[in-house]
Amino acid sequence: MAVHPRRAPRRPPLSSPLPAQVRGPVSPPGAGLVRFNSLPPEHARTALLHCCGSVRWAQRVADHRPYPDTASLLAAGDEAAYDMSQGDLTEALARESSAELGHGAPFAALLALDAARAEYERTFGHAFVICLDGHPPEEQISQLLAAIRRRMGHEIDEERSIAADELRLVARSRLLCLLDRLAGAHRDEPGDGRSAADFGLFAPVG
Repeated sequence: MAVHPRRAPRRPPLSSPLPAQVRGPVSPPGAGLVRFNSLPPEHARTALLHCCGSVRWAQRVADHRPYPDTASLLAAGDEAAYDMSQGDLTEALARESSAELGHGAPFAALLALDAARAEYERTFGHAFVICLDGHPPEEQISQLLAAIRRRMGHEIDEERSIAADELRLVARSRLLCLLDRLAGAHRDEPGDGRSAADFGLFAPVG
């Protein structure tokens, strides 16, 4: 990982707690959330580190369990992301890999992306992080290439702020994937006592 050429001014961590649990009637938690709530603390932290690579983020989200519903979990993840210090953000970005195109992408697009990613990482000192949720697969190539070229024009501090928000969105997407996979593991192996990591849930997402 290249050394970051210039560090953004350190923002002091916020002192606000994670958001209060949702009040009023809520839907019963799904199987994935039930299993997530019941994971041993060390297994929950390990699972969460695959959603966002900040140890402090993972600790906060794990410690706030149990969550009554998915919306509460996502809100807690967002709040913990907004509360990350510059050191937390550096740690999380260091664990990321730059976004990649899926199998079957045109060779010319792969070459263009490889060159753009290398230039981005040299310039900013961390992986190119973007959340493409909401874009259909056929649009993701153009969206990814356009985004990395556009963001190459940013100042370092501006791009670091954008990368932090993209990281928060990616973490939300990974949390939902985690719940889905835990729900599947729960159906396949109910009550077997294995940890989330034992199911091979967590291939890093670009």
